[in-house]
Amino acid sequence: MTTLLHAPSRRQLLLASGVLFAWAHMPRAALAEGRDPRLLVIVLRGALDGLAAVAPVGDPDWLRLRGDAALTLDGATPALPLNDFFALNPAMPNLHRMYKANQASIVHAVASPYRERSHFDGQDVLESGLTKPGAVDTGWLNRALASLAPAGQVNGQANSRAGSNQAFAVGPVTPLVVRGSAPVMSWTPPKLPPATDDTMMRLLDLYRHTDPALAHALEEHAGLTAIAREGGLDMNPHKDNGPRSTVPGAAVRAYFAESAGAAAKFMSRGDGPRIGALAFDGWDTHADEGAASGRLAALLGALDGALGAVESGMGDAWKETAVAVITEFGRTARINGTQGTDHGTATVALLAGGAVKGGRVIADWPGLSEARLYEARDLNPTTDLRAILKGVLRDHLRVDERALATSIFPGSAMLKGMNGLVASA
Repeated sequence: MTTLLHAPSRRQLLLASGVLFAWAHMPRAALAEGRDPRLLVIVLRGALDGLAAVAPVGDPDWLRLRGDAALTLDGATPALPLNDFFALNPAMPNLHRMYKANQASIVHAVASPYRERSHFDGQDVLESGLTKPGAVDTGWLNRALASLAPAGQVNGQANSRAGSNQAFAVGPVTPLVVRGSAPVMSWTPPKLPPATDDTMMRLLDLYRHTDPALAHALEEHAGLTAIAREGGLDMNPHKDNGPRSTVPGAAVRAYFAESAGAAAKFMSRGDGPRIGALAFDGWDTHADEGAASGRLAALLGALDGALGAVESGMGDAWKETAVAVITEFGRTARINGTQGTDHGTATVALLAGGAVKGGRVIADWPGLSEARLYEARDLNPTTDLRAILKGVLRDHLRVDERALATSIFPGSAMLKGMNGLVASA
C-alpha cells in the first residue's frame, strides 16, 4: 500500500473512477444502539439528467418540453410507474424492485448550492460540501468520519500501516469527497475502462485554461477521430475498421457491477469497512442522449446493475445498508439540437438499501412551465442536496448535528437535515 503525500490535481481526480475508498472503523454511537450500519456513496461524474432518470409523467408540461424524447407510461419502451406522478427509467428494474419493496427512495428537484455549469467547480462543491469551489482540500464524507467516535478498527492490519491520520491508497489518488484526516483505505478494480468521450471533453475544458497548446492538440485529434468515425474508420490501428458506437456496452456494465459488487463484499465482512465511496464517470450526455434506448439508458442500466451487485454482495448486511447516489448538477429541461442535454441545475438523488425508509418519491415539485424553469432552461432546484446528506449522516451513522452544521457542511446552520430517510430515524 502507498501513502498519499500530496493533494491530487483535477486531472488526477478524473482517473479515480470506480475506486472504492473506505473507512476502516465502526461508528460507536450506532453500535451502542445495537446497529452496525453501512453507508456507500456513489458519485456520478458528468451530471445526470434527472428528468430522464425519473420522469414527471403527471406534469402537464412534460410532453410539450421533451416531445418524442419524453419517457411515458405508454411509449414504445414504457417507463416504470412509481406513483401517479413519477415514473422510473425502464433501464432500472433493480431500483424499481427495491422501491416496491420499500428499500429505495428518490428525491427530485435536488441541487447543491452551486449554480454555475462547470463540471470541475460543480464536483468541487459536491464533494467538498461547501458553497463555493476551491475553498477547502477536504471532503464532507471524510470530515463526517473524523467527527465520529470510532468503536475500533475493523481491519487493524490495514490501519496499522497508515501510522498517522493521513489517507493511504492503492491505485489512483483519493477523490475530494474522502480526502481529509480520517484514515481511508482503497481498492482499484484490476480492469479499468478506456477514457470516455465526455472525459476527454472535460480534460479539454481544463486544458483550455491551463495548457492551451495541449488543448489544441487534443482538439485536433478529436476532430480527426470524428471525421474517421463518420467515414467508417477507426483511429486505433489495432482494431478492425468500422464505426464506433457511443453507447456504453457490456464492458461498462461489467465494470460498474464489478466495482460496486467488490465494494459490497468488502463492506459486508465482519472485519471489513463500514463506510465507502465510489465514483462512476461518463454522464455528460450532450449529444445522442437516448433516455429510452441509447447512451443514457445504457448508463442507467449499468448503474442499476451496480445497485443490484451491492444488494447481492452485502448479503445479510444489506438490511443495515444505505446507498446514496449523487451528481454535481442536472441537465437542461429541453433536448438540444444534437438530441442531447446541456449542463443544467436540478436533478435527482437516489437512496437504496435495507436501511432506507423507501417506496417514496420526495419532491417539492417546481413544475415545468416556462415560467417555472430556472433561468428559462433548467429544472428549478427546490431541495438542497446537503439536507439529504445531513439527514442520512445524522440518522444512519449518528453524526452530531452541530458538526454537520459547522465542520462538515460549513455555513449550513439554517439548513435542517431531512427527516425520515432511513429506518433508524
